[in-house]
Amino acid sequence: MADNYLEKQSEEYEARKAAWEKERKLGIRKPIIPSVPKTEQPDKSTVKTGEKSD
Repeated sequence: MADNYLEKQSEEYEARKAAWEKERKLGIRKPIIPSVPKTEQPDKSTVKTGEKSD
């Protein structure tokens, strides 16, 4: 049972490795989409409105 599992894992690894080497050899790359950091929006309760409180 364990031998079959290891053989299957090995075959899957070799298939992934072959696909990766093929892409590398041909220069095929997946486009990298940069992640845009979200700017923090200030809370409405902390924003000063310019009103004077005495």
